[in-house]
Amino acid sequence: MSNWPNNQPDSEDKKISQEYYISWAQKAYKHIQEEKAIEQSDTSQVNTIETIDSLSINTSTSDKSLKKNIPTWMQKSNRLDALKENATESKAYNNETSVDLNKEFVWSAKILANQGRDPEDVTKDEIQWLTRLHQGLGKTRRGLLNKLKFVLGQGPLNDDVVAEIEAILLQADIGINATDYIITSLQDKLLEESLPSEQAIEYLKNILCDILNSPLKKVQNSEILVKKEVLNIWLLTGVNGAGKTTTIGKLAYLAQQLGHSCIIAAADTFRAAAVEQVRLWGEKTNTPVIANPGKNTDPAAVVYDGLIAAQARGVDLLLIDTAGRLQNKTNLMEELAKIRRVIDKKAENAHVESLLVIDATLGQNGLRQTELFLEAAHLSGVILTKLDGTSKGGIAIAIAQQFGLPIRFIGVGEDIQDLKPFSSYEFVEALLNE
Repeated sequence: MSNWPNNQPDSEDKKISQEYYISWAQKAYKHIQEEKAIEQSDTSQVNTIETIDSLSINTSTSDKSLKKNIPTWMQKSNRLDALKENATESKAYNNETSVDLNKEFVWSAKILANQGRDPEDVTKDEIQWLTRLHQGLGKTRRGLLNKLKFVLGQGPLNDDVVAEIEAILLQADIGINATDYIITSLQDKLLEESLPSEQAIEYLKNILCDILNSPLKKVQNSEILVKKEVLNIWLLTGVNGAGKTTTIGKLAYLAQQLGHSCIIAAADTFRAAAVEQVRLWGEKTNTPVIANPGKNTDPAAVVYDGLIAAQARGVDLLLIDTAGRLQNKTNLMEELAKIRRVIDKKAENAHVESLLVIDATLGQNGLRQTELFLEAAHLSGVILTKLDGTSKGGIAIAIAQQFGLPIRFIGVGEDIQDLKPFSSYEFVEALLNE
């Protein structure tokens, strides 16, 4: 069983632990406020210096007669220099006067602390992301946590309790295979020792984390990375409406934030609006888009053009948007297979990830989609979108258990920053921790 980060005792040290997390959160908050103050001060200083410079262009100390003719309020003085030097200090002081740590901030800080982070290294974006994740999984969490606390902690699981736990897990779309594995693991543990409900929940977290991490044992890199000195190709597949095009834009933004150059190939040529949507995301993220202006053009030809452009420009990452017409399943799968052949032939040394985009609100239907795309697209991972609008967040666990595919990214909102690499620890804590 995996080691849960910094497990804390549940009895006499609980109060101390909570005080530690609050103190950690306060330090993180102070650091974020100081960074904000410095950023604001830098902007203010630049504006002040530019204003001073523009006003003092014609004030020459060697020309005393000219200086006499300049109004006093326009003459450069030492007070302005002092003002620039003290700007950072006054800004920092003002930002320390109001500290309001809400529940979500403390929870997010706790998650970062348990992963060995230093409060002086935490960013506002990290806190905001974890807050959105926790809130996004709220529907699933409320359906799971209280019910599980009620039925767990009563010793070995009898038939009635097993049936109740099974119903709770299936309602969250955790899936039959994963549910059977979870119940068996819980039963084995509770036969060894009796656990209070809170400790049983902690053990359940370990089980879920193991399920989500298990597919990573089959791959070379546990994290999905843009490798250096080689072309990286991420082929995005999925049904229409799953959020492929939006995800393409968010991935382009994320890649650029990490310093990677990127190109998008708009290969969903059978849906009129798809190419235009990709172009809009390209403009929004300042990412070049390779597209064919003709209607119903061969998607594989667009991918070929994208490969040529990516290789010629020496970019790090090529993102490929594909069609998702399940009503023409046979043609779609043949099309995806052809695209893979083009990639394998034209870029045989490239690092290829084939990622299925699934709308988490669809629940068990996502398993059927995974099954359909798995073989034709040679899937290497899954991206879950719209987790903020569903009570079926358990689909991530079902996919990992049934198909052995790692969850690579998750999305919890519509904003461009609302897509991040998947962390099993953060996900499970957001699922089972108030």
